[in-house]
Amino acid sequence: MRYFPLSPYFQHLWLCLTAIILSCALCTAGMAASSSSTAPRIWRVAYVEGGPFTDYQQVLRGLTLGLQQLGLIENGAVPVPENSEEAAGMWAWLAEHAGGTSIHFIRDGFYSANWDAAAGKRNYETLRRRIEEKKDVDLLLSFGTSAGQYFSASNMSVPAIMLSVTNAVEAGISISVKDSGHDNIIAPIEPDRFKRQVMLFHDIFKFKKLGIAYEDSPSGRSSIALGEIERAARDLGIDLLRCNDTFDVDDAHMAAQRLTACHARLAAEGADAVYLTYNRGMQADVLADVLAPLSTRRIPTFSQNGVTDVAHGALLSISQANLEEEGMFGAGIMAAIIKGAKPRSLSPIFESSVSLALNLRMATLVGWNPPLEILAAVDDFYQDF
Repeated sequence: MRYFPLSPYFQHLWLCLTAIILSCALCTAGMAASSSSTAPRIWRVAYVEGGPFTDYQQVLRGLTLGLQQLGLIENGAVPVPENSEEAAGMWAWLAEHAGGTSIHFIRDGFYSANWDAAAGKRNYETLRRRIEEKKDVDLLLSFGTSAGQYFSASNMSVPAIMLSVTNAVEAGISISVKDSGHDNIIAPIEPDRFKRQVMLFHDIFKFKKLGIAYEDSPSGRSSIALGEIERAARDLGIDLLRCNDTFDVDDAHMAAQRLTACHARLAAEGADAVYLTYNRGMQADVLADVLAPLSTRRIPTFSQNGVTDVAHGALLSISQANLEEEGMFGAGIMAAIIKGAKPRSLSPIFESSVSLALNLRMATLVGWNPPLEILAAVDDFYQDF
């Protein structure tokens, strides 16, 4: 077969057609690649905690409500169980009802140590293997100081958000207020949160001697942010009366008995106010008895723990709204991570509004008539315990 050379005109036409065909092909391939790369990723989320705690329930609810507001899930109004500190049921509800195409709450991704140190270590090992070997977890929500201490020390390949930690720096989870020290970890922190609580308590009652009961061990001191309490006492020029015992025991009622004895001792030593720190002895069903040595001496109390203690007899604490604010802050962090941000690059600092919970019956028992400016700052009122 003979080939005849094309005229310059047809050669130019042929080159133009070839260029158009190649351009279309590349455009089609680019569109396909772009479509593939922008396909929504589903983030599979797991949960770990040291044990059941009412604060975790409120923070988790705040987080899921925040995720709903940000459009990452369809339903974040997870019901909070009554008369229970368990979050397992909330997690199961989210796995079933949260909806959306961005986040999947793993149905079997809930881990609680039930305040058992050995179980906490097992949960850590199980989750670490699941993350690194099974690879079906994309993001970890860690609740509480003890769980955060386990996972902040590991070099996991997935992002982890450490929520409801008393003080991440004092607990060794973060190297500073602004930096976790780990690329994959962020621990939201409210600087001097508990120092400000003590200062607020003092603004109201002008006490000279503040009592605290806690376990004098590394975990006991870090779990109550002792450094913040001590700094508040120094700045205020007040005496800090301490009662130390072993409260981290399996028998919660034994812990409650020891705490009751501590309260009697603090009252006898002249405490004119008591800051109720996180303590296993603060059990709802016996809290009125645990506080009796203080209420009979008309000694006001402020709970570090939150609204549950106020509902069962503590005079004052922060309101439920404050806890949900922390959860909503966590939702913003989670959204940023999903968009590609490294946890360590995000600011962990947040500040909650000042709102209080007040038990009116305890106010009567200690002979305190709350002034109007205090009542105006109260979101949660309790009439009994």
